[in-house]
Amino acid sequence: MSTLVVHIPQRRRLRSRSPGSLEPEASRLGTEYVYVTSPDGLALQSQGQCAASLLPKATTVIAVLADADVSWHRITLPKAPAARLRAALGGVLEEALLEDQADVHLAIAPQSSPGQPTWVAAVAHQWLKAEIAALEKADVFVDRIVPMAWPDDPPIGHFAELNAEEGESTEGIALHWAHADGVASVRLQGGLARSIVPSPAPQGTRWSATPGAAAAAEQWLGTSVNVFPPGHRMLQAARTLWNLRQFDLARRTRGARALRDSLRKLFSPEWRPVRFGLGALVLAQIVGLNLWAWHQQGAIAAKRVAMQSLVKSAFPKVSELDIQRDAAAVMQRETTNLRALAGRPGDTDLEAMLQAASSAWPAERPATDNLRFEPGKLTLSASGWNEAQIEQFRSVLRPGGWQVEAGEGRLTLTRARIGAPS
Repeated sequence: MSTLVVHIPQRRRLRSRSPGSLEPEASRLGTEYVYVTSPDGLALQSQGQCAASLLPKATTVIAVLADADVSWHRITLPKAPAARLRAALGGVLEEALLEDQADVHLAIAPQSSPGQPTWVAAVAHQWLKAEIAALEKADVFVDRIVPMAWPDDPPIGHFAELNAEEGESTEGIALHWAHADGVASVRLQGGLARSIVPSPAPQGTRWSATPGAAAAAEQWLGTSVNVFPPGHRMLQAARTLWNLRQFDLARRTRGARALRDSLRKLFSPEWRPVRFGLGALVLAQIVGLNLWAWHQQGAIAAKRVAMQSLVKSAFPKVSELDIQRDAAAVMQRETTNLRALAGRPGDTDLEAMLQAASSAWPAERPATDNLRFEPGKLTLSASGWNEAQIEQFRSVLRPGGWQVEAGEGRLTLTRARIGAPS
């Protein structure tokens, strides 16, 4: 299952433009994104930077937020229904949030239990929503949003360059410190970094740095660090169980997107055996149906030849063309002619139909005073008949293959068609 990990550029904040004035910088929406791809979510396959519309296609898309874009809060998870949990979290964190709770997106830690301590991640709501919309506008649909770092034990310290922003002359180095009590991102310049990192550092602390920050990190620590390129750190963050797409930002797959997700999953590498199986099954069905149709056509052709041979031997004077055109009709016609020459009535002649009607006529009913005959159809007057007498008349004739229709004081007797409902 191919994975695309996209790094959301760090949110720009209010910065000083001139003495005594503050104004927000322009949004970075629509700029280029740093990304990495992986065939299995473990090994790094490729990396680069491009616009959202040029990002590689993948089965799963994971967006990673910068360390400084997520704040962390330790609380006891409220016991509230799922529909009211977001409001309950806002009430608990009201005093801890620097912004109005409506402007903050919250997400709880994976596998959290009501009434138990848990971590809550807080992100600027409108900014994150706009970033997701910008990616989706370019047909990049984010399955999960994860933080670059989260509270962890043993602690993790990562050193990385700070990108120079407008108005700054130097970039500098930042320390991202993730430990059991939260996550902090501070510059190495000054004494703040020294104050938040215990000396000596807790046992088992893992130190890493980007290639450009490794020298400064080793000088600051007085020991060596593992060189960890940004792409590898993004891929490592993508493996976390955290997912910030919760509450109103939860992924909703409906309509065309649901179909797209299903097709994307079907054509993923891990579903290749299923695709092969379905293809083989469809092929087997097509071949089987064709073989069965060929067999049935052969059986029908053999029966047609046998019928034509029978008619030809029974009626040698009939033309070969008539027999080939409709052997059944020829046999019916010739049999009727022979019966007529012999003076014997057929099933649909007047005599046979009167005899059948007489055998089922109710004893309490007088003889009919009116009748009408057409070849294969006899209509009798039945004025004054009740439903019981009509049903008795019909039930007596039904086993002999006759069909009786009643209506408007008349009974119509016909020979029932084969396969017709009685």
